[in-house]
Amino acid sequence: LLSSKMIKLYLRKLGSSSGRFSNATLVRLAEFLSAGYKKGVRPVKDWRKSTTVAIDLMVYSILNVDEKNQVLTTYVWYRQAWTDEFLVWDPEDFDKVKQVSIPTANVWVPDILINEFVDVGKSPDIPYVYVTHDGLVRNYKPIQVVTACTLNIYNFPFDVQNCSLTFQSWLHTIDDINITLMRSPEELREDKSLFMNQGEWELLHVLSKYKSFSLDDDDYYAEMKFHVVIRRRPLFYTVNLLLPSIFLMVMDIVGFYLPPDSGERVSFKVTLLLGYSVFLIIVSDTLPATAIGTPLIGVYFVVCMALLVISLTETVLIVRLVHKQDMQPPVPHWVKHLVLERAPVLFCIHKKHRLCSRLSSQASDMECRDVAKEWLQVGYVLDVLLFRVYLVAMVAYSITLGTLWSVWQIA
Repeated sequence: LLSSKMIKLYLRKLGSSSGRFSNATLVRLAEFLSAGYKKGVRPVKDWRKSTTVAIDLMVYSILNVDEKNQVLTTYVWYRQAWTDEFLVWDPEDFDKVKQVSIPTANVWVPDILINEFVDVGKSPDIPYVYVTHDGLVRNYKPIQVVTACTLNIYNFPFDVQNCSLTFQSWLHTIDDINITLMRSPEELREDKSLFMNQGEWELLHVLSKYKSFSLDDDDYYAEMKFHVVIRRRPLFYTVNLLLPSIFLMVMDIVGFYLPPDSGERVSFKVTLLLGYSVFLIIVSDTLPATAIGTPLIGVYFVVCMALLVISLTETVLIVRLVHKQDMQPPVPHWVKHLVLERAPVLFCIHKKHRLCSRLSSQASDMECRDVAKEWLQVGYVLDVLLFRVYLVAMVAYSITLGTLWSVWQIA
């Protein structure tokens, strides 16, 4: 560095220069700082001293979460600061100027990158850094970060994602460049002042963790890992995916109250099955897709489709059983014993049914009327039994899913 006497002579020479810059303090300061400066050299007097870079991260917005490609796009405000021992001056020599902006291309900048970086985002170019008189360099800039992230969509739409942004020097070891936090981890964790809170995702917190590692047990590198924890807002998907499916399943249960011998129940169930198929086609583009897993809500839709098929199959069997009863053989004794005697007692099913009472007014042969009444009663009892089994299975399935989703939403 220049001695004190040489600095004063140099400043006197700058001050005596003529022209439009003769009284410009910032010009004199810029010329003083750039004189002999080597931006390719780490700015320390003692090469054994490590340059400590303090970094900070503030999440501004979650732009996109691509589940298929496992990519997260965020817009963050990134700050880093370090001490440049070659950018030091006495404010008294420059009209008490204590800080100045310098082009970033003219100073040494640490090679700190994000390990998960996968694509170039549309970030604005900030060409300047601030330098204080004691050599503190502050490089603040907003950046759009496109990073790889392992996204777990099993809990969709009640999922919480944890994506990491790992900052480290690409080349320099910890002996040359070390990394620290600009703020305390607690303050960083709870800071949501800049986050835009109107999108699909909400920011829960930002966790930080420092670690030093070695690739060959010789040279150690410093890294600072930020865990951005975000949670999806499920209201849109609840209204547009879950509620229509629930309504269709409720209508399927209501369809069991149609008389099994009327023929209307089969057409009603077929219409529901067709409507649910169209519903699945519409929502297929809304569900996230990955090559390694399927969200639980997709399994829920498939099971609901299977339940509708089972319901239609049960209806077809019952209708076939009660159709043209007078042309069927008499009910076997073991069927009478199990279905007409034991089942009504065990499951509290009333033996008398309005379908049977309606037959008593028909003018036909007595034997054929008794056979028809027995088959109708068998069909009625089996219909009630299968409906109760179907209802219990659906209620248990709904309670299980509802409990899981409630736990995920509260957590």
